[in-house]
Amino acid sequence: MNKVALVAIDLGKLTFHVHEQDDHGHPLLRKKFKRVELLQHLANLEPCIVVMEACGGAHFMAQEVTKLGHSPKLIAPHLVRPYVKSNKNDFADAEAICEAASRPTMRFVPVKNQTQQALAMLNSVRDSLIKDRTATVNRIHAAFLEVGVSLTPGYKSLKDIPVLLEASSFHGLIRKLLADLYEHYLYLNLRIKGLDKEIDCQAAGDDLASRLMTMPCVGPITSSVLAAEMGDGKQFKCGRDFSASIGLVPKQHSTGGRTVLLGISKRGDRNQRRLFVQCAQTYVNRLDRQEGKLADWVRKLLASHRHRNLVVCALANKFARIAWSIAANHTVFDAGPSAMNA
Repeated sequence: MNKVALVAIDLGKLTFHVHEQDDHGHPLLRKKFKRVELLQHLANLEPCIVVMEACGGAHFMAQEVTKLGHSPKLIAPHLVRPYVKSNKNDFADAEAICEAASRPTMRFVPVKNQTQQALAMLNSVRDSLIKDRTATVNRIHAAFLEVGVSLTPGYKSLKDIPVLLEASSFHGLIRKLLADLYEHYLYLNLRIKGLDKEIDCQAAGDDLASRLMTMPCVGPITSSVLAAEMGDGKQFKCGRDFSASIGLVPKQHSTGGRTVLLGISKRGDRNQRRLFVQCAQTYVNRLDRQEGKLADWVRKLLASHRHRNLVVCALANKFARIAWSIAANHTVFDAGPSAMNA
């Protein structure tokens, strides 16, 4: 009997579709398993490569596969899609995962440990609560406008709501609904502040996050997201590869030996890209307080009449490369001496 070399799993909530093949790519098994049955089946196999799409539950399953002595690999779903040969179904997806994993140039997603998962979940919950708070504030403004009260845009005007409700002649049900919305806003605000403190604590206790915070304008939120998503950075050959993976390098449209570079590609993780751009924007806004080679480089770009947004994107790209270097080389940020003061 041929030895199983590659196992592809199409992940699901309750059922998992498995496609196994040998070293020569010959199919050996196509079967649907329940979760417990799948783990028992993998435990009976000799050590091999187990491949899955990087989707919900993939990192947990990869951790379980590692405990069983196998080597897990995760592939981004958009890289698997071109290998689906016919109509889409679960077994065809599993076979496509096998086909994609056998390509020598395929790129894989690093498996997160539970510490990284905790940091990622912490930031995800905070982001969702911020969206809920923004929606609640907009709902409060709209509700007050319906009864003829125009609040000043933003959050500051909300502190006057208790006084407005007390002095108003609104219908009893309207007053109750407005008070409930305000209480919900206060609850969300309190939860977000609590998560901010938790993120500060977790980032301070994490080695990589602490070293990333030595970078200018990088705080606990950005450093914790990078510690969760980038890890040690060993999956990238260089800083440019990491920057390209989150869409901070120019999009290229070249042919016939003619190189055409467009705006940034905006590929990959939108959240990491957003955080780097925000850090760069803050750095440029406070440029008069910055010193060192990096500050001199930014001033030189601005002096050459480059558009401010171009400079911000270039600096975000630079920040991404610096972050990769800190993670991969286990170092901290060093601004270096300023050329202008030398």
